[in-house]
Amino acid sequence: LHHPYCQAVIFMWQARTPNPCSCRARSRHRDIRPRSHRAQSRCPSVWHNLTVSRLGSTRTVLAIAVLIFLGVIALLPAPARADDMRPGYLEVRELPANRYAINWKAPAKVGKVVPTFPADCTATSEPVRRFESAALLARWDIACTRSLAGRRVTLAGLESTPGDALLRYQSLSGEVQAARLTPASPAATIAAKPARTQVARTYFVTGVEHILMGYDHLLFVLSLVLLLNGAWRVAATVTAFTIAHSLTLVATTLGLISLPRAPVEAAIALSIVFLAVEIVKRDPERPRLSERIPWLIAFLFGLLHGFGFAGALAEIGLPTGEVPTALLTFNLGVEAGQLMIVGSAMAVLTALRTVRLEWLRPAQTVSAYAIGSVAAMWLIERVLG
Repeated sequence: LHHPYCQAVIFMWQARTPNPCSCRARSRHRDIRPRSHRAQSRCPSVWHNLTVSRLGSTRTVLAIAVLIFLGVIALLPAPARADDMRPGYLEVRELPANRYAINWKAPAKVGKVVPTFPADCTATSEPVRRFESAALLARWDIACTRSLAGRRVTLAGLESTPGDALLRYQSLSGEVQAARLTPASPAATIAAKPARTQVARTYFVTGVEHILMGYDHLLFVLSLVLLLNGAWRVAATVTAFTIAHSLTLVATTLGLISLPRAPVEAAIALSIVFLAVEIVKRDPERPRLSERIPWLIAFLFGLLHGFGFAGALAEIGLPTGEVPTALLTFNLGVEAGQLMIVGSAMAVLTALRTVRLEWLRPAQTVSAYAIGSVAAMWLIERVLG
């Protein structure tokens, strides 16, 4: 019962009991005094600084605000990196005479994960290992008594890690297939006749998961929804953000431009802090710059976030010969995940506005403080670490 979340629930339940000294209780009795005298004895408003003129139950609103704050903090483990999904990447390329070239890339912080092939496959060369960008890179060759087509490839040890891995297989004829390996399903069967859409499907799902698991990108989009009013304004602003990060994602992936990752990650955290401050300081009578030209702000920050997307995609790896398909479907997956975030956030705000309008502004403010606090912690970690 002493847990903060339990206390907040008890607090909200107690708020159901009316306070005889509250403004609502006083309003039940007719006041025959002159209007000027009645104005002087008006009950004080707890959310006066938030320009909320009428509250059905201040304690209920405060309890809901506490629940929102605790919920946001509980759902965000506050990773130090901008794109903390760093899956492994296993490439198997077929050579003549049932020989295969193996390339394995694993994040250094992940436990021991070993690519495992059928029992009749043996290594014909010693693995060549090196570390690059906090990842272990290994390359070796194997030989099998028969083709791997129709047989399983496993990542032993993946089931005990939180990460995923991508498997890319290229046959001798040049056909490419891809599969996603997870802790729940650490093995994949090499198809004898791969589907044309396999690579596209794999990278699309990876893009969706990236935006949903990349907490800083998620919070930035959520902050845009909290800052703006109106579906069309939100749609236009998110579209500008999409166009911008798509530009830098493509340009960085193709090697046209590049920026060091550490300052990019710190700047991304700073962009979330900026939006959180804009939400808290919002004044309907004096619109701030981010409210007057939100599409421009979103576009400029979108260019920055695109470098974060590109960094994550570079760690995943792009299949040779399938770069356009993988890049396009990954980006489409990111946009699909982004639409899920926007749609869910707007649905919650619409429901809150319908149920009790006076709760909307306090909920937005408390959410902004929670988001800004998490982003500020990320900023400190990324600058110092």
